[in-house]
Amino acid sequence: MTERLTVAIIGAGLMGHGIAWLMAAAGHQVRVHDRSGEALSSLQGRLESIETLFGAGPDVRARVRGTDSMGDAVSDADMVIEAAAENLALKQTIFEDLEALVSQDCILASNTSSIPIRRICERVKKKARVVGTHFWNPPHLVPLVEVIQMAEENLPAVHKMIGVLAQAGRKPVHARKDVPGFIGNRLQHALKREAIAMVANGVCDAETIDDVVKYGFGSRMAVLGPLEQSDLVGLDLTRAIHETVMPDLDCTPAPHPYLLDLCESGKLGMKAGEGFRKWSPEEAENVRASLRNFLAVQAKANR
Repeated sequence: MTERLTVAIIGAGLMGHGIAWLMAAAGHQVRVHDRSGEALSSLQGRLESIETLFGAGPDVRARVRGTDSMGDAVSDADMVIEAAAENLALKQTIFEDLEALVSQDCILASNTSSIPIRRICERVKKKARVVGTHFWNPPHLVPLVEVIQMAEENLPAVHKMIGVLAQAGRKPVHARKDVPGFIGNRLQHALKREAIAMVANGVCDAETIDDVVKYGFGSRMAVLGPLEQSDLVGLDLTRAIHETVMPDLDCTPAPHPYLLDLCESGKLGMKAGEGFRKWSPEEAENVRASLRNFLAVQAKANR
């Protein structure tokens, strides 16, 4: 039987409202704090959109309450999940404030996508209760959550969080070391580094890179992970390919100059109309809609 908890979410934005839905859908009472009146006033409407997507009843969002007071949100919380902007100084301040407001047994978690948890909780005295919970966007559609452990004393909090997330229908995984980027983003950005380098080197254009991933190995990755695939084809073949390819892979130790040049020239992606590729507003919206619809179908199938 699911243990009913009071869960506080710090941040009512893109990630926060989806996490709030997940926790409420699992039967927990949820308090969402945000300093933005606009974010709070639109919270129930955004939850209603998720409700419509899943064909759920209003009882789920009825368990979610927004508040502009952090103390009100967390005073009786069993668990707090911070989902603020990806800014180290902001997160450090939030965690320092939280420790003075929550109970001694309350678990504190950060939804950071790359910042080491030990840095976020530098000013927290009782670090044993702090964990990372990296949800993927959008959290109500993508099942993976990376639960990050800092040290041996954090293990009970990690196990507690993994159990809560599993009961909420997520796929929690245990990151046993608190490394920058954790697991998923290290893999994702290793791929991006090589992709950017190949475009910069004239091997192919950006559209070709995307096609190779989507219509090639990416089409099987939902059912076959990279190490699983290596075992499938044989480690002797994997070793032979590595002997040829590894010496030639990009090893740029910082953001690639090609990426820096695009950023400096204002080519920031779909929001600017151009990044690695050029985008009309219609093309950009088509990509967003395709992704949203694909993830929704997968999420409904797994419910």
